[in-house]
Amino acid sequence: MWEQGFIETERGIFEYFTAGQGAPLAIAHLYMAFDERGNLSANPFTGHYKVYLINTRGAGHSVQAENENQLSIKGVIKDLEAIRSTLRIDKWAFAGHSTGGMLALQYAIEAPDALTKIIAGCTAASKEYAAHKNSIYCSENKHFSRIVEIMELLNNPDTAPEERQTLGYEWALMSYYSEDKLMEANKRPNSGRTVGENLDHFRKVEVKNYDLRNQITIRLLRRKRSLKRL
Repeated sequence: MWEQGFIETERGIFEYFTAGQGAPLAIAHLYMAFDERGNLSANPFTGHYKVYLINTRGAGHSVQAENENQLSIKGVIKDLEAIRSTLRIDKWAFAGHSTGGMLALQYAIEAPDALTKIIAGCTAASKEYAAHKNSIYCSENKHFSRIVEIMELLNNPDTAPEERQTLGYEWALMSYYSEDKLMEANKRPNSGRTVGENLDHFRKVEVKNYDLRNQITIRLLRRKRSLKRL
């Protein structure tokens, strides 16, 4: 089990969970709430790092958002930097999958001096990931209408916890190779409840202008030039 902690920063109080030993590594997601069970994508890192699994604003017992800008990727990075500074960590690694991976990419652009590395998996550098017909988030995909229904239900506070579990399973099944693989994964300790308000902001506001390709290219070119000077 992961150890629960709370950190009071200049931007509010945030809940996090720690496990493992070694150099610090933070993990977060834009619309998931974690608990003492950890997370399937975070658990493997505990064998190599001291992992901080962070509930972003509005998730778990972390501070609520006062405005929608605080739910943006850049807003979350400001929160992460406040957490890192308050923990007196000079630099840390950052890892994330899906929108956590998007956070990692943006973090490397916004605050590279705060990072030792990023590990971004199952993610994308632009909104174009949803334009391919094989993506379940593409309007041409056969699952798209149902995905939208699921997201709306998850954003509805009147949706019962039991139904939320069923909806989450159905959503996950669309992303797994087979139901057997999903059932196998579900046998392992895992958390990551969908936070409706945060998901709603991501899909209706944030993702519409999400495109880091040029910024990443510029950052890589600058890095390449600096290495040549060494």
